[in-house]
Amino acid sequence: MRKMLCAVLAALLAIVPAAYAFSALAESAGAFQPRLDPDTECTISVIGSYSNFEALEAEFDRFNEYYPDVELSYTKPDDYNNLLGTVLESNNAPNIFFSSQWMLGNEKYRQICDHMEDLSDPQLGLELDCLRPGLLSRDTEGHLPMVPIFARNYGMLVNNDLFAKEGLEIPTTWEELQTVCEAFLSKGYASPIMGYSADASGCFMNILVYPEVVATLAGDAEALRAANEMEPSAGEYMRPALEAMMQLIEKGYINLEKCGEISDNYTEVILRFFEGDVPMMICTGDTVSGTGKRESQSETFSKAPFTYSFTPVPLSEAGGYFIDSPSIQFSVNKTCDNLEMTNEFMRFLVSRQELNRMASVKRLVTPTTDLSFDAVYAPFGQVPAERILSPEAIGITDPLAAQIRTAAYEVGAGKITVDEAVIKYGSFEQ
Repeated sequence: MRKMLCAVLAALLAIVPAAYAFSALAESAGAFQPRLDPDTECTISVIGSYSNFEALEAEFDRFNEYYPDVELSYTKPDDYNNLLGTVLESNNAPNIFFSSQWMLGNEKYRQICDHMEDLSDPQLGLELDCLRPGLLSRDTEGHLPMVPIFARNYGMLVNNDLFAKEGLEIPTTWEELQTVCEAFLSKGYASPIMGYSADASGCFMNILVYPEVVATLAGDAEALRAANEMEPSAGEYMRPALEAMMQLIEKGYINLEKCGEISDNYTEVILRFFEGDVPMMICTGDTVSGTGKRESQSETFSKAPFTYSFTPVPLSEAGGYFIDSPSIQFSVNKTCDNLEMTNEFMRFLVSRQELNRMASVKRLVTPTTDLSFDAVYAPFGQVPAERILSPEAIGITDPLAAQIRTAAYEVGAGKITVDEAVIKYGSFEQ
């Protein structure tokens, strides 16, 4: 009997490490392995600035396959940025919340940052190595208070069928861009390039100018320092991009009157593009994310659908840039209820499989190293590594970006000249 008992115990001891080894192997292969009691009952709330978030709610359903009694919810509070600190201090504080890199080191958002958990803690088990390093925003202590869920890029929607119909190639250099614009003008197209132009927030002017200025500052540490410190002399770094934008406007390649008919930089940009007579529509990847759903909302597109893609805007002879920035980032409220299960959900979500799945559903760029784009984003997958820039990693601050955005809008709208914008750098009101 003693021999039999020893044999059974030996067998059990052999099984336990084997089971752990199997679990570790499964996790390393990308399969999610629950670490907590699957019968746990609790609630997890996520708040953010999106009006709705179907892709995240789909992840809630998938997480419930492992933890069926965990109730997850997403809401958008009114005046999100201004009230976030108050909400985090309330009795109904969220578990997870939208956050941004510009909150770090900003005294106005210190209360919010104090609630952020360090997501780089290896005990949490987030698959951080699947994320593109340039998208990770760390604080001065090297902690990771937020992780990217979606990425953002800047470019133009291209009507591929119009280019084919007119026998033109999609431009990849500044010279080619001007050539195709001239060709479309000669063929009767009122505005070869269009975009939202009503105000500085989301205007096409910034989408054109910002990537070029970031590229200039990325290669010059002294220029970056001067621009971040709002030195007026740094205005010169905006000049080439502002002048290129004005060439497109002055030559009639961008018709400001036509652009002014677009009332917002999301739905109206998409629906105007779907009218089928705009060769190139400048926008961000956030706008492109809404194209799939709105194909059926456009009567013109439904009757005469066409193929389209999203490409970099080539404002230089070397081509366009892929400005790789976080679009949505999540932080965990380290003082929330049910913190352990909250971290379990983050471990589930921040993985190659789930982040790619969400990006595909939302038609946004994944933050993972896969760069597994929707076919619409294929041109960005061809951008060489040296032309992929991450502003946050470079050190582009929010005040710097705001100066560029305002300068681009005021020059493009004809409120000031390029020379005046250069001189005013650092003093634009936000």
